[in-house]
Amino acid sequence: MATSSLSTVQSSINHKPLQLSPQRVSPKLNLIRIPQNHSIHCGYSCFEVKDVSYRPPGTELNLLNKVTFSLPERSFGLIFGQSGSGKTTLLQLLSGISKPTSGSICVQRYGNDGNPDKLPEQLSPEKVGIVFQFPERAFLWLTRLLMKLHLDGQGRKSSLQLREHLALNLQRAVNWVGLNGVSLDKDPHSLSGGYKRRLALAIQLVEVPDLLILDEPLAGLDWKARADVCKAFEALEEKN
Repeated sequence: MATSSLSTVQSSINHKPLQLSPQRVSPKLNLIRIPQNHSIHCGYSCFEVKDVSYRPPGTELNLLNKVTFSLPERSFGLIFGQSGSGKTTLLQLLSGISKPTSGSICVQRYGNDGNPDKLPEQLSPEKVGIVFQFPERAFLWLTRLLMKLHLDGQGRKSSLQLREHLALNLQRAVNWVGLNGVSLDKDPHSLSGGYKRRLALAIQLVEVPDLLILDEPLAGLDWKARADVCKAFEALEEKN
């Protein structure tokens, strides 16, 4: 993530300067954990990445080497590095789009004594939401979602219960990101960059994911649009 984008996220979420200590998670990547307004007590889950390496099939060069970091539940972290350092590749591994060549990605539950009280569990891709750098990639999911309001997966009319569930969740997600004044009948490609990014975020929040991944969420936006997107992140943190 560019330095300017990183600064915008910091100032917009916390409203004050931060003293942050980056954690090196690989030779080219760093992680910053943003301080939260709530505390984490014993008896919690932690998203853990251990010694993850990735080599594309048919090649001999690793794009990632032994990436290791952890994030407690309800945490907000920033992964940053230079162009070509493997940020997007790592996000694809975290979301389940790709599989690591070696290492593990799991959720570990800790007991009141601070020690693991269960075996680590794999995080299902269905429980991960990802907003890509180019939000237009999410609009196909919006089309599918709107179709589900009318037809089930077998072409039959959706049940009233399913339609009500999806409609309520969609309205809740739209309100969370501040788009309640935008008609869903409007062509999403005609929206401004900031609105597109917030709509893509809302689509991923219809079924609230256990892990939400944002790939360059502020890239290509002007300063006002960046501030609007960061306000959406702040509102989401307060509601969850």
